[in-house]
Amino acid sequence: MNVKVKVKIINKSHHLLPAYETQSSAGMDIRANLEKPVTLNPLQRALVPTGLFIELPNGFEAQIRPRSGLAIKHGISLVNTPGTIDADYRGEIKVIMINLSDTPFVINDGERICQMVVERHERIEWEEAGTLSETERGEGGFGHTGKK
Repeated sequence: MNVKVKVKIINKSHHLLPAYETQSSAGMDIRANLEKPVTLNPLQRALVPTGLFIELPNGFEAQIRPRSGLAIKHGISLVNTPGTIDADYRGEIKVIMINLSDTPFVINDGERICQMVVERHERIEWEEAGTLSETERGEGGFGHTGKK
């Protein structure tokens, strides 16, 4: 059973509110809110508005993630993925999109451009130390665990 968290939203777009597409979806599709189509040429970036403004409760963040269909079919992704929306941000949600393909891609008004996943998070308190506990992995990194 999923716990429901109330999040305030202002929708200045003319699109429906983001919604989960299936019962088990983790993310909600977010749509572009454009006055005219935007063409992304190969390796070009664009900041795409959504018309959405949210007020997350403290202890939560919203992650903006690429849509797998846009990635595999058109080479479209997000530059800073996942993008993080903090609980104290009140500006419009805008998405930094990039075209990693070799052909131009047109973003139209209302197009589903990314997913938003809302997650609970913790805040840490640093505890300075002279040593760290030993583990099987130790200092191995960057592919270390795949070398067996």
